[in-house]
Amino acid sequence: MATFQGKMFIFTAPSGAGKTTIVRYLLNKYHELDFSVSATTRAKRDYEMHGRDYYFMDTSEFMSRVDNGEFVEWEEVYQNQFYGTLKSEVERIWSQDSHLVFDIDVKGAQKIKQLYGNQCLSVFIRPPSLEALIDRLVNRNTETEETLIKRISKVKKEMEYQDNFDMVLVNDQLELAFKEANHIVETFLYGIPQS
Repeated sequence: MATFQGKMFIFTAPSGAGKTTIVRYLLNKYHELDFSVSATTRAKRDYEMHGRDYYFMDTSEFMSRVDNGEFVEWEEVYQNQFYGTLKSEVERIWSQDSHLVFDIDVKGAQKIKQLYGNQCLSVFIRPPSLEALIDRLVNRNTETEETLIKRISKVKKEMEYQDNFDMVLVNDQLELAFKEANHIVETFLYGIPQS
């Protein structure tokens, strides 16, 4: 029996652009979609769960898995903080006859797009402006001053990548962004938007 190979939606954005909010909305609306849980070496936040938000592992385990060829893609996103997509995660989702949804950084998104080509749709979620994005980062109060400076620096670099993706979704008003995200998913899965 042939293994199901579904489609892939890659959502990427600078930190604070609303990517995770949009991805969660889509996962709640479309039962044929499943979230690709990334692996990371960064510290787990209090509200996060291993296996739901990320596969948390230390650097030596992560690099051992890299050496064993267990990743579809991986990247050192911040100094000594690695993120990646395990091949086993792609296989897990396809074994359930579901389509994958990625919520990953711009470089990881580009690697997956190169690897899977037309099987995936890459979407860059852009804030209305750099200033609005910096305000969002500051107002969510999840960063220290040092990590906030790192994130803002990275945001400026990531904004330059938006033209490298299949689509750009501007997240200015969340309800409109949700509607556009619906249109993107339905068009890619079914060919025409569902009513």
